[in-house]
Amino acid sequence: MNELTIGELAKAAGVGVETVRYYQRTGLLETPQSQADDMIGRKTRRYDARHLRTLRFIRTSQAAGFTLKQIGELIELDASHDRVRARQLARAQIASIDDRIRQLQDARDALSRLERACSESDRGPCPILTAFEPKD
Repeated sequence: MNELTIGELAKAAGVGVETVRYYQRTGLLETPQSQADDMIGRKTRRYDARHLRTLRFIRTSQAAGFTLKQIGELIELDASHDRVRARQLARAQIASIDDRIRQLQDARDALSRLERACSESDRGPCPILTAFEPKD
């Protein structure tokens, strides 16, 4: 892979340039040294396959629900090959996802009950609307 500009890197990873810069500021993505790039000595940073791999890793980890702090730890674990800790983080994330699934299922069940109650009659206040009214 040829070296990429920040714009090319961002495009290849499916993120914006500001996202790349944010990950650099937070320490998730290494910032390469500037290099002289043209005849007038303008300096630019060049990114390589490692940077692209890290960006893609961050995106897929976020999609799995990991926080940026956890992703930083996963990146460190990748370098140290600490599989035990990686499994612990994965198990904790699975438990968190399972909990959110239960919460969403409970919310779905409650809304389904309200929808059924609403469809039983066209008279009086709608149970769906009254369920979401603020309580004084």
